[in-house]
Amino acid sequence: MPVDEVAQGDAVVVRPGEKVPVDGRVIDGRSTVDESMVTGESMPVTKGPGDDVVGATINQTGVFRLEATRVGADTLLAQIIRLVQQAQASKAPIQRIADLVAGYFVPTVVFIAITSFAVWFVIGPSPALILGLVAAVAVLIIACPCALGLATPLSIMVGTGKGAEAGVLIRSAESLETAHRLDTIVLDKTGTITKGEPALTDVVPADGFAEEEALRLVASVEHASEHPLGQAIVRGAADRNIRLAEVTDFDSVTGQGVTGTVDGRRVPAGKPSLLTEAGIDTEPLQGEAERLAAEGKTAVFAAVDGRLLGVIAVADTLKEDSPTAVAELKRLGLEIIMITGDNRRTAEAIAAEVGIRTVLAEVLPEHKADEIRRLQNQGGRVGMVGDGINDAPALAQADVGFAIGTGTDVAIEAADITLVSGALSGVVTAVTLSRATLRNIRQNLFLAFFYNSVGIPLAAGVLYPFTGWLLSPIIAAAAMALSSLSVVGNANRLRAVAARSLPSVALRSAEGKPSVGMPAS
Repeated sequence: MPVDEVAQGDAVVVRPGEKVPVDGRVIDGRSTVDESMVTGESMPVTKGPGDDVVGATINQTGVFRLEATRVGADTLLAQIIRLVQQAQASKAPIQRIADLVAGYFVPTVVFIAITSFAVWFVIGPSPALILGLVAAVAVLIIACPCALGLATPLSIMVGTGKGAEAGVLIRSAESLETAHRLDTIVLDKTGTITKGEPALTDVVPADGFAEEEALRLVASVEHASEHPLGQAIVRGAADRNIRLAEVTDFDSVTGQGVTGTVDGRRVPAGKPSLLTEAGIDTEPLQGEAERLAAEGKTAVFAAVDGRLLGVIAVADTLKEDSPTAVAELKRLGLEIIMITGDNRRTAEAIAAEVGIRTVLAEVLPEHKADEIRRLQNQGGRVGMVGDGINDAPALAQADVGFAIGTGTDVAIEAADITLVSGALSGVVTAVTLSRATLRNIRQNLFLAFFYNSVGIPLAAGVLYPFTGWLLSPIIAAAAMALSSLSVVGNANRLRAVAARSLPSVALRSAEGKPSVGMPAS
């Protein structure tokens, strides 16, 4: 039946691989649910009777029935969408300096032209009328605000083009202008600083076992499991070119781990309680497990034939460029804050690896935008970087929202700038490019105003009493064209400046292959 016909109180069956259709509470059955799109937590969450589930999250391994508690506009996803819309509507457009000045500049020039004609006509030498007309026309021609009008859009056009070449898609001129004023960058953890999926990080064998042997046995038994942690161990073994063995008598113990027979040897792997129930002492490796947990990693205990085999750690690992990108952002004078729905111990461990001191942990999706608003109320100009649905309200609330291009469509739609490659170095590129562009705009405005401040008095005939020289309208027209060319030339100089100053960004797709067909400016 269509999801919009599900009513509060209905019982709904959710099978493996399906999206949870509405917010609800599990009635019976057990499974692991991927809630990363809402909570930002990369590790799947085990759900059983009485546990709450959120609509749009993904059921992974088991079948369960839920009772619908919130449907339609009342679901968490619908509330997040409303928050995005409210934040977007509250944004004020940036007023351009050129627009403000032009409002005064044009009537002032007209007034100067009329005044010049009047002065020449009243006190000028013969033929006063002709000289007055020449002076007035020359003032109007030389003061034509072409250079002033070109100063901002030309630089922005070049800047956004350079951004596209570097894999940074800038949605609007306003976001490019605003990025140079940022003083705080808030980074989501999962999928932004980290890769967003569990991976094998450590293998700690017990006494009497080799690291490769321990990993081979555990990966072999986990190969029959559908659990994401087990699959991460299997991928880690494959990366190390370890050949797996066949597993027999496989059994999955819900919420505890797995057991199976590998090469005739019984291998349990999972939580310490799984081994304890089998009479195996896990104490010798408890210290290692605590160390791994302090680093934000999930420890999987394993045994073989009643003996402790070792501890294998799985964690959401850092993107390769994250530490370098954070260091570059600090070098640019920005305060870096990490925000996540993950637990504080894991969050602080990740933050320490990349050099971030300020951590906002265990923040619910609907509260992320509140944290951004709080920083703004303290006087900060805040940029937010995220990739998930849970980040969308914060991306919309921030002065500039940066969406990871490999993230969700909702996040990309809510953001002002999209980082195509998904690399955090794209934020460095965007901020550097914004600063270079705004510097170029100021140079263009200076050229336009300096030219007019010199040209208008000459056109009005200020040198005539001393030299007998009056500027011809033909010369004024040529000078006006040259002023526009000077602005065009300076704006194109931004291409060379950007090429020298922008960090090197490798454009890569979600699969890690170089992307092709990326448009230039």
